[in-house]
Amino acid sequence: MFEFYRYTGRTRPVFFRGLLAVLALTLIPLSVNAQGMLLPTTQLTIGSHTANVEIAATDSSRSYGLMQRQSLPRDHGMLFVFDNAGMPCFWMKNTPLALSIAFIDAKGRIVNIADMRPHSLEEHCPTAPAVYALEMERGWFDRHKIKAGATVSNLPKSSP
Repeated sequence: MFEFYRYTGRTRPVFFRGLLAVLALTLIPLSVNAQGMLLPTTQLTIGSHTANVEIAATDSSRSYGLMQRQSLPRDHGMLFVFDNAGMPCFWMKNTPLALSIAFIDAKGRIVNIADMRPHSLEEHCPTAPAVYALEMERGWFDRHKIKAGATVSNLPKSSP
């Protein structure tokens, strides 16, 4: 294991390369996780506007959400999908982005929209039972003149 070889005039242990390879392979997955989970994606349509979204449909992906994200590409966000209609509340702990959230009922109708401040522990809840919650860059809904009552198309089915 400590066998030495000559390379360009230097002497190095053979195991050094193996150690570097092992370290690199263990650190690569950590950097991927620090950027967020790899989630399925889809395109939603609201009126004439399109949103490219990651789908958070499991407990772990919904819990992590957009935490630790430093930026979102233009017209990108996250769609939270719940098994049943309910009153899910959201906060912004460990989320440095300013976001807006639209709560959406089982028929695809936006129930209400709220703006959320980075790192805030203030809860934002739907005003009526929701099956979906769509987080976008803060002001995205206002810029596109999307209000409560608008219909969202191409929503994935929630599990009954």
